[in-house]
Amino acid sequence: PNKLGGVTALVMSIAILFLMPLLHTNQSQGLQFYPLNQILFWYMVITIILLTWIGARPVETPYILTGQILTVLYFSYYILNPIISKFWDNLLNN
Repeated sequence: PNKLGGVTALVMSIAILFLMPLLHTNQSQGLQFYPLNQILFWYMVITIILLTWIGARPVETPYILTGQILTVLYFSYYILNPIISKFWDNLLNN
């Protein structure tokens, strides 16, 4: 409901996509060696589909909370993905 918060979230959601290649420090390039990240990838796909659906809904009580929760889940992917990749790299190296 806050316009400034919505614009900030929109800019951050686009900016984070440009920053991801710069932050990529995995030892392997593909996800085939990271099974937890494969699960996290499908979690992200479902979150994007649900965010697209919730964006088409009217701004009413159940949809506002659902959109806020899905937004937190969207941004948490970009926090969890590098952490799990580093954990998996350390697990494979030791």
